Amino acid sequence: MTTTGPPLVPVPAAPPGHEYRHLTVERYAGPCGAVLSGVDLASDLDDDVVAEIRRALLDHGVVFFRRQSLTPERQVAFSRRFGPYSPVPFVQPIPEHPEVIAVVREPTERQGFAFGGIWHSDFSFLPEPPMGSILHAIEVPPYGGDTIWANQYLAYRALSRGMRRLVCGLRCVHSAVNAYSPKMQPVHDLFTGMTVRTGDEAHETREHPVVRVHAETGERALFVNQQYTIGLADFHPHEARLLLDHLFRHSTQEAFTCRWRWEAGDVAFWDNRCVQHMVMADVSGHRRHMHRTTVAGEAPVPVASG
Repeated sequence: MTTTGPPLVPVPAAPPGHEYRHLTVERYAGPCGAVLSGVDLASDLDDDVVAEIRRALLDHGVVFFRRQSLTPERQVAFSRRFGPYSPVPFVQPIPEHPEVIAVVREPTERQGFAFGGIWHSDFSFLPEPPMGSILHAIEVPPYGGDTIWANQYLAYRALSRGMRRLVCGLRCVHSAVNAYSPKMQPVHDLFTGMTVRTGDEAHETREHPVVRVHAETGERALFVNQQYTIGLADFHPHEARLLLDHLFRHSTQEAFTCRWRWEAGDVAFWDNRCVQHMVMADVSGHRRHMHRTTVAGEAPVPVASG
């Protein structure tokens, strides 16, 4: 059964420009992503190894490990080296492992959308959205089901100076209403390999800065997403929609993305504070089975005024 005791104290990242000694880091795509090798995530990792993994995560936004074999217990142990568990609302965990959810698409499913198939940062509607998410591929289809990430540092930097001045002073409204309110239960019932229980608490709203300052790197990143951002504080809905639709398109353009073709045993670890992601719903007749753990984060910090 999953351990529910206190996590190990998270290990700080190795310093910027660190020369890696315990693993190999190979850049995967221009905008974001790196493949890390030379490490067995199921083992008891030394602090120096954890520090290098965290450095790579900060530098690349999402990191990938190939040919890993993680039981739910070992995935939880790995996750806890980076911070406490972040509770997952609405989605039921796998039996006897409250910190692990299964993301499953069964061969019989024919709907043209997937769980996680809209651009999002995991649970950005929470007061303290997750720092990171870790996805382990248990079973993958022979084609399709890729995941795509988009670098939100680049999205911010690519805005015009005038747009940057505007959005740095704004707060966006986040909510789970369009994902997990009761009206969405018939949609989730189509995901026959997993259990989602919608609820009225999904109508709650939370304000976060449109541009957040990353707690570890100090860099600025856009923090809006199509799934959970429903408005802008102090704007009429029709005004907010114009700006948000622009930011949604801008922040997920191909120039900011990397796309991962899954193989069984792959692990992806991404930083929800500076990347968005989505899964492709382009497969049927085959099973796609993943285990996910989530690392707790902090309340997004806005850009300082002046």
